Amino acid sequence: MLSRVAETIYWIGRYQERAENTARLIKVNTNLILDLPKGLMPDWEPLITILGSAQLYHERHPEVTERRITNFLITDESNPDSIISCLASARESARTIREIMPRESWELINSMYNNALDNKASSYARQGRLAYLEKIMADLQQLIGQLAGAMTHDRAYVFLNLGRKIERADMTTRIIDVRAENTIPDDVPELKPFEDMLWMSMLKSLTAYQMYRQSMQVRIRRDEVLSFLFCHTKFPRSVSYCVDNMRYYLSTLPNSEVCLKHIETLNQTLDSSVKKTSDNPALHQYIDKLQIQLADLHIDIARTYFPEHV
Repeated sequence: MLSRVAETIYWIGRYQERAENTARLIKVNTNLILDLPKGLMPDWEPLITILGSAQLYHERHPEVTERRITNFLITDESNPDSIISCLASARESARTIREIMPRESWELINSMYNNALDNKASSYARQGRLAYLEKIMADLQQLIGQLAGAMTHDRAYVFLNLGRKIERADMTTRIIDVRAENTIPDDVPELKPFEDMLWMSMLKSLTAYQMYRQSMQVRIRRDEVLSFLFCHTKFPRSVSYCVDNMRYYLSTLPNSEVCLKHIETLNQTLDSSVKKTSDNPALHQYIDKLQIQLADLHIDIARTYFPEHV
């Protein structure tokens, strides 16, 4: 396989996962607004900080508001990491390698982008935002299923899944980070009963609530939720599951020794550190460490398999 083709399909996996998980991030915050009392509104600025878009946002917008940030993250085509931009990038990448994937998948990607663009006005108000995001997430889930069921599971499929899993692991940590930013202050004890509701909202945004209850068999508690989302080996959106999947896919490729060493480093971090995240500063440090290790893994995948474009 040409390195250009491998890189293109790797990034299709990343773009589609980034679009879906950005939608999940915004859904987390929107659901918090609906669930919490009026005196305790979640902040929107952590979203652009966690997604690495704060500098670009502040260059273009004089103030931080819910409307401005959600538009910036959902429909702003000048933001390369907005949902619309990710869908556009996935569409353009798929167009250049249409012979690699089923025709139906290319048509779905094209239709998904056009629908998101045509209906973007419905995302401006809070009332229509959730439905707009749910539609995008459902379309992306359909695409994942279609590719799994109709695309030959050759090396192209391996690179597609490598891109998807590294992006999913990274974005799961970012979604958890958003939740940690929206902590109920200690000096407002009357609101502490809402703490478990916040964690429940986050689990639901990851479609993880039922699986958490089934697997952990305990009520919603911070430490158990973190353990489930970081370390559970059977839940598809946990960081550990994504890392194990990447190890499997990398083991099928030649010259993967350096990348597999990064996988071991990630597993050591997951095994040794998650129990130490007893407070939010420690959790932020832990997430930063995982994100750096995932970025290092991406760099070595690029150096090994896409050398023309590094």
